[in-house]
Amino acid sequence: MKKTSNYLNQKINTSSVVQQVIDKLTMAMINKELKPGDKIPTELELSKSLGVGRLSIREAIKVLVYNGVLEIRRPEGTFVCEGYTDNLINPLLYGIILSQDGSCDSILELRLLMEVSVIKLAAKKCTDKDRQRLEEKLNDLKNAILTDPGDYSLAFDADNAFHQLISEIGGNPLVDKINALVRVLTHDIRFKTTSHMIKSGEINAFIEAHEQICSAVLNNDMDHIDKIVENGYFRNRIKL
Repeated sequence: MKKTSNYLNQKINTSSVVQQVIDKLTMAMINKELKPGDKIPTELELSKSLGVGRLSIREAIKVLVYNGVLEIRRPEGTFVCEGYTDNLINPLLYGIILSQDGSCDSILELRLLMEVSVIKLAAKKCTDKDRQRLEEKLNDLKNAILTDPGDYSLAFDADNAFHQLISEIGGNPLVDKINALVRVLTHDIRFKTTSHMIKSGEINAFIEAHEQICSAVLNNDMDHIDKIVENGYFRNRIKL
C-alpha cells in the first residue's frame, strides 16, 4: 500500500466535511501524489488520516466517481481514472447552462474560438487517410443537401459528421470533448442557421463554406483559417 501523502494526512474541521475531503483528494491528484491508475487509500485509512467519519469519506468518493474522477473496481478497491470521460465534461456543461452569464453572445464567442482552434489542430495533424475521410464527409454533406433540400435534419446531421471528423483528426481527446460540449450548447442555433440558409436558397454559400474549411485542413492553410471561420456561415448568419 502506498504511504499516505501529505494532503491525505491532514486533519480537517467539521464544516463542509465532504467538500474538504474532495478538495484533499483533488490536491493530491494535482500534485501527483495520486496519479491516473493509482489505488487510493481505503475508507478506513482516509478516515484515520483526515480525522473524519467514514460516511463523509464515502460520500466524497461517490461524488468523484459520479464526476468520472475515480472508479470503483470490486473487489480491488477505488482507483484514479485514466483518460477523459463524459462525466468529466458534464459538470462544466451544466455549469454553463445554469450560469446567468452564459449569454448567447458568450457561447457564440466560445464556439468561434473552438472552431478556429479545432480546424488549425486538424490542419497540423491531417494524414493522407484523414484527407480521404474528410473529402468523403464533404461529399456526403453535398449529397445530403442537394438530394433533398427540404430535409434540414439530413443536412444538419451531415454537417455534424463533417465537423466531428475535423475534431477527431486533431487527435486531442480533451479538445474533442470540449468541442463536443460547445456543439451541444450551440445545437439549436446551428440547426436554425443550416435550415435558414437552405430555405433561403443559399445552398451554394453553405457548401462553399465547408469546401473552404476542408481545403484549409487538407492544405495546412494556417494563414486563412481565422478569416474562413469569421466570414463563414456560422459567423455571419448565426443570429437569426
